[in-house]
Amino acid sequence: MVVKRLPAKKVRIFDLIYGKYFPGEKEKMKESYIVTPFGQKISRVNIVATVIDKFLSDDGNYSTITIDDGSEATRVKMFREKTELIQEVEVGDLVLVVGKLKEYNGEVYINGEIIRKVQEPNLENLRRLEILKDLVEQKKIVDELKNLKEKMGEEEFEEYAKKKYGIEEEALSFIIKESKVEEDYKPKIMKIIEGLDEG
Repeated sequence: MVVKRLPAKKVRIFDLIYGKYFPGEKEKMKESYIVTPFGQKISRVNIVATVIDKFLSDDGNYSTITIDDGSEATRVKMFREKTELIQEVEVGDLVLVVGKLKEYNGEVYINGEIIRKVQEPNLENLRRLEILKDLVEQKKIVDELKNLKEKMGEEEFEEYAKKKYGIEEEALSFIIKESKVEEDYKPKIMKIIEGLDEG
């Protein structure tokens, strides 16, 4: 059986850090994923960010880089032959990272698949605009679900969310809970918008 690789989604690191991690199940061939506060379900990511730290083990079998996209920072880990991905990467470089989301000891990190230097500096601002556009659309979905929750029975509401948006019960519960504290991270969204204006 051929396992289809899930698409790598363009996201902010902030949404990974403040999302909820759901572990996968190998027996059911179910990938682990994160549900962001705006309801996006993400297993693989495509991120443009700046390298702020780099580590390579003495035996060369383990390496990490810490990346920051202006919203938050996270680690990208590589094992064995994948450590070659960061040989040419230095602190301060703008990089494009593609990889799967994993979790170990409470830390959600990116298991690096592709890491390459970005030569076009405008790509960073372009990426922020793309993500902002997606966030606006996702917020509409969250607002719709929040309003419908008050009007529908629980079972009907869960069925609607799953059928229309593919949102499972556990993820739905997290999204609704986060929507109640929406104002807590409005300033963070506004900060990103201001950063785009300045650029």
